[in-house]
Amino acid sequence: MASIRPLAALGLVLFAPLAAPAQEKSDLDFLGSLDEFHGIRKMLPERLSQEVNDHLRRRTEAVAGISTLDGIAARRKLVRDTIFESIGGLPERTPLNARVTGVLDQGDYRIEKVVFESQPHFFVTANLYLPKQGEPPYPAILFPLGHELGGKSHAAWQQVAGSLARRGYVVLAWDPVGQEERKQFYDPDWNDSKFFASTVEHTELGAQCMLVGDALARYTIWDGMRALDYLLSRPEVDAKRVGATGNSGGGTLTTYLSALDDRIQVAAPSCYINSWRVLLDALGPQDAEQVFPGWLQHELDFPDFIYSFAPKPFLVLSAIRDFFPIGGVREAFDEAQRVYGSLGSADKLQKVEVDDGHGYSKPRREAAYRWFGRWLKPEGDDGAERDVPIATSEQLWATATGQVSTSLHGEDVFSLNLKRYEAVKASRPALALEKVKQIAAFRPSSGGLNMKTYGTLQRNGYRIEKLTYESEPGILIPAVLYVPETHGGKAPAILIVDGDGKRASGEAAELLVHKGNVVLAVDARGLGETRPALEEHDYFFRYFADHDSAETAILLGKTLVGMRAADITRGVDLLAARSEVDVSNISGFGRRSAAVAMLHAAALDQRIKRLVLEEMLVSYDAVVRHRIHRQMFEQIVPSALKFYDLPDLAAAFAPRPVWLINTVNPLGQTLAAPDVRAVYGQAHVHVTRGEGFDQPVSRVLDQIFR
Repeated sequence: MASIRPLAALGLVLFAPLAAPAQEKSDLDFLGSLDEFHGIRKMLPERLSQEVNDHLRRRTEAVAGISTLDGIAARRKLVRDTIFESIGGLPERTPLNARVTGVLDQGDYRIEKVVFESQPHFFVTANLYLPKQGEPPYPAILFPLGHELGGKSHAAWQQVAGSLARRGYVVLAWDPVGQEERKQFYDPDWNDSKFFASTVEHTELGAQCMLVGDALARYTIWDGMRALDYLLSRPEVDAKRVGATGNSGGGTLTTYLSALDDRIQVAAPSCYINSWRVLLDALGPQDAEQVFPGWLQHELDFPDFIYSFAPKPFLVLSAIRDFFPIGGVREAFDEAQRVYGSLGSADKLQKVEVDDGHGYSKPRREAAYRWFGRWLKPEGDDGAERDVPIATSEQLWATATGQVSTSLHGEDVFSLNLKRYEAVKASRPALALEKVKQIAAFRPSSGGLNMKTYGTLQRNGYRIEKLTYESEPGILIPAVLYVPETHGGKAPAILIVDGDGKRASGEAAELLVHKGNVVLAVDARGLGETRPALEEHDYFFRYFADHDSAETAILLGKTLVGMRAADITRGVDLLAARSEVDVSNISGFGRRSAAVAMLHAAALDQRIKRLVLEEMLVSYDAVVRHRIHRQMFEQIVPSALKFYDLPDLAAAFAPRPVWLINTVNPLGQTLAAPDVRAVYGQAHVHVTRGEGFDQPVSRVLDQIFR
């Protein structure tokens, strides 16, 4: 499980948006100067962490009673059902059409270069290591690979596979999605991926898969299962003696496959097993391959993978100085050890800690050799390793050009996901707003707002009240309320939420209050002053936006879209309680990345009578159809495209009017008005395009809010 942060910093130099220039403090930014709001930027991640811990505490009670094989079987079913549901099930098992494209002689073993199809025309490039000594059938090792640069040619992976082949194992290593010969964003001009790091490719693709109701792991898990199909099809292999091992991303997949595929008898993942409680506090949720939607909502944790494999032999390989915290490894192992002990299988679960860093280092490799020797070979194994010859990447290519995309011109995850989407779209039911609430996890609170005021700024013709309200217990929403100087009567009201925070909407708010409107500009959670602090060189954050909070919410069965929509609805509650406001005339104005949340809130809250959406993503459909997208992770709702798209929500707003201004594609580029109208079809929307606030946006607002 390689860290995405260092890889992202390497991989997004060409494509990350530039950091926003530093802004002077505004008199609308008031929370940072008050002691009671110290750490406001940590509010969202800390709330998510609290919910994670609440689920894990309940989980602790549930697993405390596991002490029998029946209890293990029940847990195994929960794990498998949850994974298969969250990834969209598994593809159909189709012919592998495997072929050997070359052979490399390495002295006391040989390497066959193999291509097979895990799905029709979805080509997997692999190396099969075959012993020259001993007599078949040999025990076999499935060897998924880590996220380090390179794939099957990585020197450490060759050392593992070659050492096992010398010991009399048949070993299969294959290029993971996004690596070596299987780069999903290969650029012929660059002769490399557009992103350089497989974990970044995973998350780019992961957003698209989630929108369709799948997860990227659907593809990587199925590659592994089909790799095992191929391995067991070889006459040299003893199907009753099969193990799996891998480091980092390979440890991830080793753990997944062992939990899901009964054909694996022995497992030894390296640098993966941890605790969600510890991991989320230390590093966050990692890349999209490692996030199953709803996993924590179902109160599952890393040890549950082990229980799904129990009571078969499982070795946890770990590094004390790994960037993945050793405390999480120990916590998970201690829990699982108790369960294995209660089953009378304590000797089948062990842990090896090495005082080094992340990687499949020699001490961990030798521990794995001993473990497999103990369970898969009658003579055992002393674990001693000697160097193997290291082939070049080109020598291990299974394709002519070193890229599936240029040699075989088959499918990739993007194209397969697009086909999945077309099938989903063809069977999409009529829009049901209750379903939208469910999958967006839109759950506005109904308790008191606990509003507090923090002073008033007097302006020419209006005043600004600085305040907070509690969207739900513990979630404070900073806001500024613009109130015009009127002489009696009630005024129309407009709620503004801007992806860049309430400060960024100041010009629009001033224009609207001068026209006699009460205007409430809010920082929905995770935006504006509540935005989690951006690390100076965190390119991953700058490219995918607040990936950590978005992915953690998804693990919890929630979405940032749904939570922010709830914050907006509570803002409407605040406006409705004001004596100056005409409750029958409340409008919503969403800008930039907050516009999607505003659209959800407006579609689900009948009190919002007009809707203006500026620089909003044109549709979820566009995210799935654009190979590359930016700043989308905060805006997606997993499985949305199975039930609705953004134009459907706009249509559901009818007969209330909607204005779309400077609508953007998934790269943030403004679309021509006719292109937007084509997407929205019969929806009752007004579409315009302009270059900046002054013209024609101000004129549009002037016409809307007369």
